[in-house]
Amino acid sequence: MALLLEHEFKVLPADKQIETEPFLEAVTHLPPFFDCLGAPIVYAPVKADLSGNIKKIRAVYESNPAKFKTLQNILEVEKEMYGSAWPKTGATLALMWLKRGLKFIQVLLQSISDGERDEANPNHIRVNAMKAYEIALKKYHGWMLQKLFTGSVYALPYKSDLLKALEKGKEVNEEESLEKIHQFLAKATPILDAIYDMYIKMNAELNYKA
Repeated sequence: MALLLEHEFKVLPADKQIETEPFLEAVTHLPPFFDCLGAPIVYAPVKADLSGNIKKIRAVYESNPAKFKTLQNILEVEKEMYGSAWPKTGATLALMWLKRGLKFIQVLLQSISDGERDEANPNHIRVNAMKAYEIALKKYHGWMLQKLFTGSVYALPYKSDLLKALEKGKEVNEEESLEKIHQFLAKATPILDAIYDMYIKMNAELNYKA
């Protein structure tokens, strides 16, 4: 689908080293996903946060592309560079929040792809969005943000309208759209899982609330 497949993620290599430049190329086109969800009071800040973190990572990468060739290089170099301030600084912090926004997209789309729904309202995506929020973002949000997100599910578009928005307004066949979502997830999910694993292994994950 146009928005998701415009710049696909590269296949995760066997050594799980994610090259920074292709990763940034793939994620740079994803912030507009949040425009497709409506409720701008909630999702516009998430979109801005995603875009801002991508810019921060790119600025670090472009300062020395050879040194920051992979995402793991970024964490390793910054760990040495920032000492006790790490990981709550630099591109390490930006990538930590970026992966959470990407996780929200991934879980939401996976839930839709898996056919999870409210049987009484099968065209609603509330069940899918709440699952994504619970898994990806809720524990990092304070009480006010949690209430805001929970209330926003009633302003979400119908599934059919979301699929149309992801095709940039083109009329869509649901089966074809779900196949394209599956195609996106097949490459995006292993990349995201590898980033989460990297943060755990390097003890770079932080649980403070926004």
